[in-house]
Amino acid sequence: MTRAAGVLLPVSSLPSKYGIGNFGQAAREWVDFLVQAEQRYWQVLPLGPTSFGDSPYQSYSAFAGEPLYIDLDQLAEAGLLKKGACKRVEWGEDPSHVDYDVVRTGRKKLLRKAFKNFEDKKALEAFRQENAEWVEDYALYMALKDKNKGRPWTEWKKGLRLRDPAALEECREKYKEDVDYYVFTQYLFFQQWGALKEYANQRGVKIIGDAPIYVAMDSADVWAQPGLFQLDEKNVPTEVSGCPPDAFTADGQLWGNPLYRWDVMKEDGYSWWIKRIKANLSMYDVLRIDHFRGLESYYAIPYGDTTARNGRWRKGPGMDFIRAINQNVENAAIIAEDLGFLTPAVKRLLKNSGYPGMKVLQFAFDPNEDSSYLPHYYPHNCVVYTGTHDNTTTRGWLDTQEPEVLQLAKDYLGFEAVEDGPWAFIRGALESVADLAVIPLQDYLGLGGECRINTPSTVGGTNWRWRMSPEDMDEELAGKMARLSLIYGRASKSEPGKGPAEEPAQKAGKSQTAKPEKKAGKAAKKGDKSHADA
Repeated sequence: MTRAAGVLLPVSSLPSKYGIGNFGQAAREWVDFLVQAEQRYWQVLPLGPTSFGDSPYQSYSAFAGEPLYIDLDQLAEAGLLKKGACKRVEWGEDPSHVDYDVVRTGRKKLLRKAFKNFEDKKALEAFRQENAEWVEDYALYMALKDKNKGRPWTEWKKGLRLRDPAALEECREKYKEDVDYYVFTQYLFFQQWGALKEYANQRGVKIIGDAPIYVAMDSADVWAQPGLFQLDEKNVPTEVSGCPPDAFTADGQLWGNPLYRWDVMKEDGYSWWIKRIKANLSMYDVLRIDHFRGLESYYAIPYGDTTARNGRWRKGPGMDFIRAINQNVENAAIIAEDLGFLTPAVKRLLKNSGYPGMKVLQFAFDPNEDSSYLPHYYPHNCVVYTGTHDNTTTRGWLDTQEPEVLQLAKDYLGFEAVEDGPWAFIRGALESVADLAVIPLQDYLGLGGECRINTPSTVGGTNWRWRMSPEDMDEELAGKMARLSLIYGRASKSEPGKGPAEEPAQKAGKSQTAKPEKKAGKAAKKGDKSHADA
């Protein structure tokens, strides 16, 4: 990986008139801002359709995309929506936060209208055939969820819950229009995302995506292929995911995702995972695998328990899985999320994989230990962050630390006033030897903890809701970012403001992105170390 810098910003956090960030003009303006700021990477959160708690780490599908990110203006330009139709829909009262319930209601009404006006059935059918392995199950699953008033598939009638072929075929015919609609939303999603990614690549900006290691129990993935997961004969989980109690969480963390049957997956060479990673790498240039340590060993909690206290560690697929990925996915550009308590076995797996791990500056300043998160210990092959989406902002971190922790950070990074701390953290990350430095936008803006993306082990509140304003894409800020990238050798090697000549644009893969079509043209405390996206 070439020495470079990037910014972490969820698509949902982009500016837009319609309540949530999307793949429209503001996204292109954001890419232009990154180019001006000499940033060569844009890291996003998972782009799948969100479910429980609006979390992108709890998705209805590991392959599908979130329809909320479809740009409505492009649909109006293509004649699929009437001019002004979007103005008559409610999008929420606070432009700085996403109101998911309001946005979903308004967006679905408009997408249904666009579907009725869509006439290019040939293009839709081509997309459908190219993505048949996942899109048919996903579309039927979503149609059935609607008919079951949103209830999880585990509460559907027995024939549908256990996927009786006759019952499924009857529903495919009965709800054909709804199934076709959900295929249509995926067509639009991948068409628009593919165009945005191509725009970014042509400008010299690469996209870092995110793959949650686990899928949601209430997902098309588990419903369609229950044999790949640790379920009983009634498709009820036997054990679920989480992490054990520690000094910061006495009960541990109960995530509740179904666990993989790694022995079954091994029999066919982990084909489901290989398809998933290939699909993800057709959407992104680089893929972060969340909770990488779960590939070495994972924590299994008896289903029905209310805490994680009774869980046990079980062996994961390890290097056998990594070899399968490397042998079947050409030039797989992968980042390993290796945060949390790492055993020697996990460290060996990371080293043997060759993947870069992660370093987080907010985790570095414990006066009682010589932390590996201190920059002078970094290897070149890693990605450094000031904080992640699961941490508070750096200003929020500075505002909440004990005096001895704060003093160590001040002494190490060389700042006195707390208000100067975010830029000192940014400089500390950029000047390190880490090949890639990724900074959350909130840290460049100096925002407080109220603007964090997520608070682990909590649901609701402000999680996943923060949004930037158009004014945040400021020329003065871009200039300051560009200057630091140049000083620390992270800017592009070609002319300032243009993409690196040695890294040509990469188009989104055919299997996931429909061809363009003329008619249908976004540590709080140290305890945050443990993974808690689920």
